[in-house]
Amino acid sequence: MKGLDVLVVGGGGREHALVMSLAKSSSVSNVHASPGNAGTAILGTNHEILASDIEGLILLAKDLNVDLVVVGPEGPLVSGLSDRLNEEGIACFGPNSIGAKLEGSKLYAKELMQSLNIPTAGLIIVENKERINEALDTFSPPWVVKRDVLAGGKGVVVTDVRLEAFTALKEGVELDGFVLLEEFLSGEEASVLVVMDESGYVCLPASQDHKRLSEGDRGPNTGGMGAYAPAPVYTAAVEQRTVSEIIEPMHHFLRNQEIPYRGCLYVGLMIDENGAPNVVEYNVRFGDPETQVTLPLISSDIGDLLMSCAEGRISSYNFTTHSYSCATVVLASEGYPAKSITGRKIIGANNRVEEGEIYAFVHHAGTSISSSGDLLSNGGRVLAATGIAPDLGTALEAAYEVIGSIKLEGSQYRADIGHRAL
Repeated sequence: MKGLDVLVVGGGGREHALVMSLAKSSSVSNVHASPGNAGTAILGTNHEILASDIEGLILLAKDLNVDLVVVGPEGPLVSGLSDRLNEEGIACFGPNSIGAKLEGSKLYAKELMQSLNIPTAGLIIVENKERINEALDTFSPPWVVKRDVLAGGKGVVVTDVRLEAFTALKEGVELDGFVLLEEFLSGEEASVLVVMDESGYVCLPASQDHKRLSEGDRGPNTGGMGAYAPAPVYTAAVEQRTVSEIIEPMHHFLRNQEIPYRGCLYVGLMIDENGAPNVVEYNVRFGDPETQVTLPLISSDIGDLLMSCAEGRISSYNFTTHSYSCATVVLASEGYPAKSITGRKIIGANNRVEEGEIYAFVHHAGTSISSSGDLLSNGGRVLAATGIAPDLGTALEAAYEVIGSIKLEGSQYRADIGHRAL
């Protein structure tokens, strides 16, 4: 029986992780990626249509006669790619544009959480530059400033320096007409990826991302410098509260919409010292680099998982996981995240570790192949070394062994991924 033909939209580390898992899936025959990267080209077929080209992707999906489109980044979802695919009768893993507003508008998401009594931080909408100081006086530092736009995980300023907060609020008002000032939530972060449709949902193993550029969680915010799963902070008690107070009410709302939500709901949590979870943000797609440490822990068929969700029958899917730990360490370009230097040669990206139950390998992100066949850097986050082992410490050791063997001029990576868990 012929398997699924799948098109993965996007070209980062998350999409390489999706392509890797789909290529191993017994339910999948062929995998395509658009635009993909050097890693996805090894496992499937890359196409040159950008993730932002909605009509180009529709034509590609029809030309390839794919059974399923899996949308990696949030931009195409907010722009209506899922809506258009559904109009054409093509199954899509990823919500329609209304569902995607949960990430497309932080204000919409916050107001929806408040209406559903989902625990989250307090909020002030700042529209008047003359009232910025008054707003800052409402919350104690550090202050959290969020623009109400898609910003690739980097549209947030967290600072205890009043001038920095003032400047961020002023610039946000000038750029967008308003900006959000949120109460700071203290505690430890965790991310839960929930695959959901109108029939039910599946919670993937919780992970923890490392957003800051430098060791000790210092430096500027990035798209993510590493992650690990499962996250020990997400205990059974925290999980029970997260499901009952956060996931269940949002799922009940989304399943009852005129067009129900079908895709991944990323739940970004802050867990306080008493084990109480609060929502930092919702995203409407798999996280990056959370996907790289979550998908390898799934032992059931991933092609079937995504297709079941796209067809609204996730409740009949038999979800199982491995009892391993997984960790990934991101290698970033010189200058990232401000201004990345690209086009440099990468040596050692095929290096891996295979020792009994211990594995480590490379997830490609911002990579491309030159006309002479060299592997080149082509983005801010270039690649990541991912380790899988019976315990987290061993998984991290394997990941660092691989990333330490890769040569890329000026590259940078954090040496303390997983430090909270260890």
